[in-house]
Amino acid sequence: MNNDLKIAQAAKLDDIYTIAEKAGIRREYVEPYGNDKAKILPAIHSEIDTHPNGRLILVTAINPTPAGEGKSTTTIGLADGLQQIGKKAMACLREPSLGPVFGLKGGAAGGGYAQVVPMESINLHFTGDMHAITTANNLIAAVLDNSIYQGNPLNIDPARVVWPRCMDMNDRTLRSITIAQDKKTNGIERKDHFVITVATEVMAILCLSRDLHDFQERIGRCIVAYTYDGKPVTVRDLKVDGAAAVVMKDALKPNLVQTLEHTPVFVHGGPFANIAHGCNSIIATTMALKLADYVVTEAGFGADLGAEKFMDIKCRTAGIHPDAVVIVATVRALKLHGGVELDHLDEENVEAMLKGTANLAKHMESIKSCGVPFTICINRFSSDTEAELNALKKWCEDQGCSAEISEGWAKGGKGTIDLARKVVELCDEPNDFHCLYPLEATLKEKIEAIAKTIYGAEAVEYAPEAEKQLKQFADMGYDSLPVCMAKTPLSLSDDPKLKGRPQHVTIHVRSLSVSAGAGFVVVYTGSVLTMPGLPKDPAAVHMGINPDGSSYGIF
Repeated sequence: MNNDLKIAQAAKLDDIYTIAEKAGIRREYVEPYGNDKAKILPAIHSEIDTHPNGRLILVTAINPTPAGEGKSTTTIGLADGLQQIGKKAMACLREPSLGPVFGLKGGAAGGGYAQVVPMESINLHFTGDMHAITTANNLIAAVLDNSIYQGNPLNIDPARVVWPRCMDMNDRTLRSITIAQDKKTNGIERKDHFVITVATEVMAILCLSRDLHDFQERIGRCIVAYTYDGKPVTVRDLKVDGAAAVVMKDALKPNLVQTLEHTPVFVHGGPFANIAHGCNSIIATTMALKLADYVVTEAGFGADLGAEKFMDIKCRTAGIHPDAVVIVATVRALKLHGGVELDHLDEENVEAMLKGTANLAKHMESIKSCGVPFTICINRFSSDTEAELNALKKWCEDQGCSAEISEGWAKGGKGTIDLARKVVELCDEPNDFHCLYPLEATLKEKIEAIAKTIYGAEAVEYAPEAEKQLKQFADMGYDSLPVCMAKTPLSLSDDPKLKGRPQHVTIHVRSLSVSAGAGFVVVYTGSVLTMPGLPKDPAAVHMGINPDGSSYGIF
């Protein structure tokens, strides 16, 4: 079979106006970017806001291998499968970051015959949203440092600036830098750092805002620094909230594209789930719910990260909840959790795979704790054997849980029909959705609820700096915010080396930061980084342009 890029390049795409019509979007609300993608204008809300909501399906997963387990592929394939059985469906995905595209994981447009297209555009510059987020973030940083340089009228302590610069690339050299060196005219010298664009608060606000006005209100509340006497300084204090909103005006409009089978898809917003909240925009999701009978969306990494944040942050903010959850598991990842080394995952090993189901069992418990009906999707890889697949399906049945084998990668929507039918059934089952913790709980109580209920930890240990910040944020009135845990995606614990279902684990909280505009407190655990680095053999070194002008190496 051809690789993902060749499949995407060979696809015949429908005109974007045709896709919009299929989604129920009239031409006057479509702002085309070429023939194959478009922004949808906010004026559409006056027409669709009275429509009833469709059913919302969340796709999550177990703790993955470093290359991922096909969660986006499953999301896209399931949307196509729903269309195959006659349902009006849409998918809502996050926008890929250039960091993984040029690094290790590749893009986030699905794979095989379950892709969103135009794949190259989506994985690269797309409609410019990432550029806008990067620009808005760095505009605020530039105005902040200029204010300090130009007489410091806000009495900002340069040692307590908390607003980082960003770029949408894995560049470990920027994790810790010194700015304004050499000349006084360069500014006030101080230590600084970059984060990747998808970890910025601007990205979080894009994904949690209801509209452009809400975005400006939220961005104005962002804390950028503290004064010499410990008072917070905000973007509104810098008087740059309006400029940030101007930069982000077009980025707030959701992007419409299509699958290989011409199912409409919104691709909008792209926060990572290990260092941010990992869900696509509320604007896109709520718009899709007014347009389609079934909306399939995904939350980054495993249920310990993306799904928890989807429930406790996105659903709480948007006033929505999932009608069903799909937990993606793969034979490969289960073998890894059962003790098999990465370079031996293609070898049959039923015993190790069944040992690794301890990881899947914990994620099943976590979804049960939210009160939402769920099923297991066994995302089939070409290396999976019948013995492994049958053993895994039987294990799921023995747990009293349904499981469907998905072949979306190889067969598109036809490979997910059984999963689609199961999801439709689940959406009609009783639903007792609830968040994991009340907002009235203290920050410590929220952190420990996540650590113990979702990670299975025995205890949480706080570094002295974290204890100090907990008190500071409580004194500032931020105890009532939800928390966004920054943790490795490769383990239920905060140690990426601990596979399966680690026992007697302590979660180590090293520091916290408040995202007052986004509306949550970020909790940093273990050694998780907000600026990733490139691998030894980055994907970028294998990319290029063929003599006919087509790209190669993008996957």
